Amino acid sequence: MDGTIRANIKPGMLVLIVLKKDQRSGTLTEGIVKDLLTSAPKHHRGIKVRLQDGQIGRVQEILNEED
Repeated sequence: MDGTIRANIKPGMLVLIVLKKDQRSGTLTEGIVKDLLTSAPKHHRGIKVRLQDGQIGRVQEILNEED
């Protein structure tokens, strides 16, 4: 599912994000969404989220679609 559309992402979902420090390498981090930080309905590089462990990054891929 597309990580650039805010409506696709809900707290509790398992996602892959790219952290700011990993943008050059493209390394992805897996985690569960705690908060959505991007207020716009779409963002071309991915919606910015905070994971439950506190890491912040842009969603690249949604791994599960709960709810």
